[in-house]
Amino acid sequence: MGINKDQVEGRVKEAVGKVQETAGKAVNSPQQQAKGLANQVAGTAQKTYGDAKETIKNTVKDQQKQG
Repeated sequence: MGINKDQVEGRVKEAVGKVQETAGKAVNSPQQQAKGLANQVAGTAQKTYGDAKETIKNTVKDQQKQG
């Protein structure tokens, strides 16, 4: 199984969101916390989309091999 751009970017967005949320908590900024949570959700969605694309690609390859 390979890895695609959406999977990588999604994981990065998740990580950035976690850091942003933690920083928001540290400085008592509800806005930063909310932005961090939003980035995490967006990252999770993009990662899931990338996972689905990879699964479909692998399924098509397997079907082509079977012939």
